[in-house]
Amino acid sequence: MNCYCGHNINYDECCGAILDAKKTASTPHELTRSRYCAFVKSNIEYLNSTSLNNEKIKKLSYIKWLKLDVIDSYENIVEFKAYYRDSGNIHVLHEKSSFVKQNGKWFYIDGEIYNSKINRNENCPCGSKKKFKKCCV
Repeated sequence: MNCYCGHNINYDECCGAILDAKKTASTPHELTRSRYCAFVKSNIEYLNSTSLNNEKIKKLSYIKWLKLDVIDSYENIVEFKAYYRDSGNIHVLHEKSSFVKQNGKWFYIDGEIYNSKINRNENCPCGSKKKFKKCCV
């Protein structure tokens, strides 16, 4: 099975290895992808262990996550859109996250949330390969 983070490699070789502590996320980008997978799998222990701010984790870990798009990644910042289904509707969490490296390990600090919507003409995040306007609107 391909990884939940969107990489076309096996989950166990990608983020699964990080969540199972077989390897460590070497960049904020890699940590973002592994944390997304932890949200998909409701792995709150991993989310707590990789975050310096745990306030939102319980709320977000029970959502049905659909897709991750990393928009930009540089130094200690990662901007992404994470698509999810809640109450039958599809939404997007658009965040620019900040990270810090302590004792050789990356940690999520916090993020700036943007008010974004799914473009009607983009492919539907549900994976149907239809346009959003013809699928899950």
